Amino acid sequence: MLVINEVQIQQLYKMNDAIKDITGMLEAKEAGKVNNPHRTVLDFPKYEASALYMPSADLSSEVSSVKVVTIFPGNPAQGKPTTQGLLLLTDTTNGEHLAMMNASYLTRLRTGALSAIATDLLAMKNSRVLTVIGTGAMAFEQVLGVLAVRDIEKIILVNRTSEKAEVFGTKLNDFGVNIAFEVEKDVSKAIKQAHIICCSTRSDKPVFNGNDVQLGTHINGVGSYLPHMQEVDEITILNADKIVVDDLAGVKNEAGELMHAADSGKWSFDLVHAQLGELVGSMKEGRQSPQEITFFKSVGAAYFDLAVAKGVYAKAIKASVGIQVEI
Repeated sequence: MLVINEVQIQQLYKMNDAIKDITGMLEAKEAGKVNNPHRTVLDFPKYEASALYMPSADLSSEVSSVKVVTIFPGNPAQGKPTTQGLLLLTDTTNGEHLAMMNASYLTRLRTGALSAIATDLLAMKNSRVLTVIGTGAMAFEQVLGVLAVRDIEKIILVNRTSEKAEVFGTKLNDFGVNIAFEVEKDVSKAIKQAHIICCSTRSDKPVFNGNDVQLGTHINGVGSYLPHMQEVDEITILNADKIVVDDLAGVKNEAGELMHAADSGKWSFDLVHAQLGELVGSMKEGRQSPQEITFFKSVGAAYFDLAVAKGVYAKAIKASVGIQVEI
């Protein structure tokens, strides 16, 4: 079995690779070629933490994967990462376990790629200002995803701790993102300037006021993934002209803000415009008007992890990267 660590994956596999591979997987899912059982979530209230167990199979490529990812928000105080993940890739023609790889970067990358695909189909072509709410680890690939599909000229960073937002902006610059950034403490001001908004927090209450969202804005919400979490308020949901989700089954059980809106009786999951795969496959329209407010909600699904894991494995074999071990 091939073992591939995070540094090797980062060197091999980039945002454009993930966008390509996830686009293909979205098409396969719409064609009925993906088996994706509902994931199992174990909560650890004492630590406000979770562990997610996520299986999936690609029936056309005849491979499967299981990802285990843990999310422990208190870890940075101990010098450990908030999110830690591993993925096992299996050949379903003979049951051979092909590879074990670090999945922390892949989780961030596939989530960023999903937002990139949604942004490309839903955001205005001339979007120039990106507002980022929450500057934790997940936000970095959100920014890279948007930059892969839009010519952003200004990045506004909002975080509860301004110092962390400054560090985040410097990290972007060090990575090679030569775009001006500013740290904004006034969330309302940051939202009113935005053409695109990316939210990646674990908040249990909305992080901005929907009345501040300007016509023509596109929003990516990827941080809340449990029923009690809410990043986006009911006003935003009710004002959105199009709500697109990554996986409808997952969103119905895990997207706290949408579940809350549905429970209030003011909104229904029947009003979801499309799953992202339907836009990719041109079964549904993306943005149709410069005035539309669009909202992409992502809670993640195992077949997205499988898509990038397949890509990493193929590149690793071709480049002779990783360590072969006997289990």
